[in-house]
Amino acid sequence: MVMKVASPEKVASITEKVWQRVYGGINNNGYYYHHHRKHRRRCSYESEDEYEDEDGTIQLMQMGAERSKNVLILMSDTGGGHRASAEAIRDAFRIEFGDEYRIYVKDVWKEYTGWPLNDMERSYKFMVKHVQLWKVAFHSTSPRWIHSSYLAAIASYYAKEVEAGLMEYKPDIIISVHPLMQHIPLSVLKWKGLQKKVIFVTVITDLNTCHPTWFHPRVNRCYCPSKEVAKRALYDGLEESQIQVFGLPIRPSFARAVLSKEDLRKELELDPDLPAVLLMGGGEGMGPVKKTAIVLGESLYDNDQGKPIGQLIIICGRNKALASTLESLEWKIPVKVRGFETQMEKWMGACDCIITKEKGNVPYVVDNGAGVFTRSPKETARIVSEWFSTKTDELKRMSENALKLAQPEAVFDIVKDIHELACQRGPLAYIPYESTSSLTNVI
Repeated sequence: MVMKVASPEKVASITEKVWQRVYGGINNNGYYYHHHRKHRRRCSYESEDEYEDEDGTIQLMQMGAERSKNVLILMSDTGGGHRASAEAIRDAFRIEFGDEYRIYVKDVWKEYTGWPLNDMERSYKFMVKHVQLWKVAFHSTSPRWIHSSYLAAIASYYAKEVEAGLMEYKPDIIISVHPLMQHIPLSVLKWKGLQKKVIFVTVITDLNTCHPTWFHPRVNRCYCPSKEVAKRALYDGLEESQIQVFGLPIRPSFARAVLSKEDLRKELELDPDLPAVLLMGGGEGMGPVKKTAIVLGESLYDNDQGKPIGQLIIICGRNKALASTLESLEWKIPVKVRGFETQMEKWMGACDCIITKEKGNVPYVVDNGAGVFTRSPKETARIVSEWFSTKTDELKRMSENALKLAQPEAVFDIVKDIHELACQRGPLAYIPYESTSSLTNVI
């Protein structure tokens, strides 16, 4: 099969044609216009008064500067990290600003659009089971002209649905914590004339290896978790004034934990004296968790002395089959098998080291001396058993390095900076949210 692929210089024209088809036309000044019906309705956020103009545009107006501002956080359950970051930001807003902001965490793609956007969660689960397919998808869509063409085509079908999602929550601030939730929402805001009125920020959740779709030049702010990611943002066209490096947005409970390791172990019913290793496979319990757990169970048992040298906690996420299988096994060492956990800070605080899937952050961890990388479950088990026996100094040193990298207040720094952006805008009043009834002219 032979396919003709658009060249980079044609991307802009493709996007223009897409939005011209969606929104009806373009005038001589370069602004997109709509085909409308003959009346208008306006509604206030507070009084819900509405009116409909003769051109069919529904105006949603904000009356008064004292009302709570709406914050829409765009995420997707492609793994547990995006939702965890979104909820961390939500919680930090509530702690810092109370009811000054109304926070909505939504998967707009899943709730409002169709295939393939509403199927990303299932597609992700399939690809993480087939690592080579994941790598092909990641690298083949990295060139800007490829993913821009793809997203422009998707926009031609789902601009109306994305607009409906924005209309429902009427956001003053939009926060994206997913690489595929920049381009289309920003395009909707642009052609609705809202880009200078609605604050749009991106919070990147990858420490090192980032897909280029994370970076969009029209965001008000891009929050990078590391200097390496900030350099990539500059390379991909963002200005220094758009970039802030605060760290990953982890849950406030991680930053403000009050219990000691001893108290946590007592609460979680762990052995108070044995070193503990936490084994995780992400929100979906993916990877060689079972194989690694079994060899850990063997390596953390001292056959000569007939007793364990460590204990194991396994987080299976939503993988109920994995949890059931591990619970059915007989173990020589103390083992706890858990499903999807919402209080990971407790389990992490109670343990001495963690084994998890590598994702894209291996160089960041290894280069900073905070951990090691291996693809072999047997090698992993050997390293942990040495850390718990003959190489305790190495484990202590890596723990200290990890602590130096920690930025537990990052999520609070992020929400405070967003709040400053909102204050700089002044009263976010009279934002004209328009809902047209003419978006049926879709490719």
